[in-house]
Amino acid sequence: MKAIRLHEFGPAENLRYESAPDPLPAAGQVRITVAAAGIHLVDTHLRRGLPGPYPLPQLPTIPGREVAGTVDLVGPGVDPDLLGTAVVTHLGTAPGGYAELAVADAARLHSIPSELDPAAAVAMIGTGRTTLGILGFAELEPGHLAVVPAAAGGIGTLLVQYLRASGLTVVGLAGGPDKVATVAANGADLALDYTDPGWPEAVRARFGERPAHWVFDGVGGAAGRAAVELLAPGGAHLVFGWSDTALDIDRGHLAARGITSRSTLGPAMLERGGGIAALETRALAEAASGRLRPAVHRFALTDAAAAHRALERRATVGKVILEPSRSITVRLLT
Repeated sequence: MKAIRLHEFGPAENLRYESAPDPLPAAGQVRITVAAAGIHLVDTHLRRGLPGPYPLPQLPTIPGREVAGTVDLVGPGVDPDLLGTAVVTHLGTAPGGYAELAVADAARLHSIPSELDPAAAVAMIGTGRTTLGILGFAELEPGHLAVVPAAAGGIGTLLVQYLRASGLTVVGLAGGPDKVATVAANGADLALDYTDPGWPEAVRARFGERPAHWVFDGVGGAAGRAAVELLAPGGAHLVFGWSDTALDIDRGHLAARGITSRSTLGPAMLERGGGIAALETRALAEAASGRLRPAVHRFALTDAAAAHRALERRATVGKVILEPSRSITVRLLT
């Protein structure tokens, strides 16, 4: 098969498109002919050798943990009826997604709803489940105002849609006029460029001095801090990461204003969401119903390095997807 392999930690150019041995499924596993593989910001950190939520892989490695495609081979103990089934899965701690073929635990598979293509399914299995997990911390009420920094990203796109469908007013932030236009087209009531230092005043001019009930912050830095200053007494700052720098918050100052700030990542998210599998199932169902419509930014598998560079310089919109091309032959492994 063809795959993207990393032989040395470092820049995106270290991602090489090359031949690799076809993987074989072990007991309880299947092999998937990959139609779409997701790129996560964490992948760029691991590529550089930086610590994160996953351990650094042994090199050489094939990155990627989110794949969708067709089961073409099943391992011992796996129902052969899965052969030829369109599935999507998160591979867990073991990478291997940036390839024409990937192995996955059969117990982690989800069938792809007929309404979704593989790229959309990949977006929902990772980004979608995280979005719903974040929302599990929010007691939303119609008429509330929410600020969503990075509203053109994969999670931000889904947050804007869900919040608007729940009757909230949404301020969506993005970097640059093209992304701002995308956020507006996605349904945000007010779409603003967070690189313009005057954007908070535009919010105040439209909605008042401290109008926000919620800030869904995946950016941090200056934009996150300015968004927090828009929170009304009793408001909440929900953090799910940062693409700039982590926000150093004076929690005493926030407490004096009656504002809470908390991270939504980790075990608490899974407890509120009913576990990973439940969040994944819900995310796929929300997309199949049309309530959530993931945005995807597609690259060919051969262009993985370019995809990493684009993600790191914030030149992507929605979930970044790699698309291999390979014919499918299904077999039973005995």
